Amino acid sequence: MATEAPAHGGYLDILRAPHAARLLAGTLVGRLPNGTGPIAMTLFVRDQGGSYTLAGGLIAAYGVANAVGQPLLGRAVDLKGQPRVQLPAAVLSALGMVLFAFAGIGHLALAYAAVVIAGLFTPPLEGGLRALWPSVLGREDRVHRAYALDAVAQEVMFTVGPLLVTLLVAVRSPAAALLVINVLGILGALAVVLSEPSRAWRSATREAHWLGALRSPGLLALLGSFFFVGLALGSITVAAVAYADDRGTPSVYGWLMAALGLGALLGGTVYGARQWAGAPERRLRVLVLLLAVCYLPLMLTPGPVAMTGLSVLSGVFLAPVLACAFIVVDRHAPRGTVTEAFSWLVTTFGVGAALGSAVAGPAVELAGTTAGFAVAGAGGLVALLVLLATGRVLAAPVAPDDTARHAAGETVPTAVHAEKNAC
Repeated sequence: MATEAPAHGGYLDILRAPHAARLLAGTLVGRLPNGTGPIAMTLFVRDQGGSYTLAGGLIAAYGVANAVGQPLLGRAVDLKGQPRVQLPAAVLSALGMVLFAFAGIGHLALAYAAVVIAGLFTPPLEGGLRALWPSVLGREDRVHRAYALDAVAQEVMFTVGPLLVTLLVAVRSPAAALLVINVLGILGALAVVLSEPSRAWRSATREAHWLGALRSPGLLALLGSFFFVGLALGSITVAAVAYADDRGTPSVYGWLMAALGLGALLGGTVYGARQWAGAPERRLRVLVLLLAVCYLPLMLTPGPVAMTGLSVLSGVFLAPVLACAFIVVDRHAPRGTVTEAFSWLVTTFGVGAALGSAVAGPAVELAGTTAGFAVAGAGGLVALLVLLATGRVLAAPVAPDDTARHAAGETVPTAVHAEKNAC
């Protein structure tokens, strides 16, 4: 069930809160290198005469390095604060991609080393923003609405980002696109870490445990599912390039990726306009099912206009899936590990996307573009199966010590104790 809520008014209420608009905008711009990196890297490799397999391999290396770095940097943020970690990481990540842009693919060892550096030091801005929302917004209902706005705003980036990369490639070159988006990334990170909430934020006291956030079985179940959601999305990145090459119109690629982001933007806006009854874990299963079903028509690979429409459809349930998953993470993250827990979500999603890119490249070369899109459909279905298989674990969220969390100044999500939640 769902009830109407004043979505636009609610979103405006969030954006009018002190620092909220700056934090959201800075995080989105700061994440631009990571969000558009696989697209820019694919176009760069193809421009240099490299194969789809090489592009997929480099993206996979970038994704795996990102997967290693995100939880480690997230844990460092929980322990040391945001400014001391986020900005140095952003600079190092940008330097790695600059090295890749200038070195090219002539020396593969250097190319792989450069993208590994870029991925390893990608700052955990996404998890950091979600850790900041409680201190910026206060009330639980506003924090939940901010999660939905966060997911919608991401899709603005994923809609505009590919178009920006395509424009930079058309006006200048793929190498220029890599350089520009990474400069923008540093500026975005700078805007966040210089803000008062970022400088003042401290994580709640955490229990010393080497597993950190991963000691939560429910979080592990969610991460397992999102690995395959990421795999589906990563395979689309490579398959869409192959589709554009088949049609002899490289610019179609940017339109397809922008259409996918537009679909997620529309879906997230509608989803955030309502307050949803029932446990978010159950709702997440339905949303992932719908996401998987909407990936399947991409295998039809019709003409560019119809394919753009299918790309919009394939993205409709992505933002709702993300918004609901953020609440599930909040319900299952052990106390004092909030940034790390959200970073693990980014990590598993990124590893899945990297594997999807690596699998889709050979699939396209061996069996054509349709096979690349088939990887996306399969990934979505497996993500659903993981949620179904782990339903019992997900039904038992972590029950934190409310008194201790209040004493630490941390907002206590009543969703931990309630059946009615708003994602």
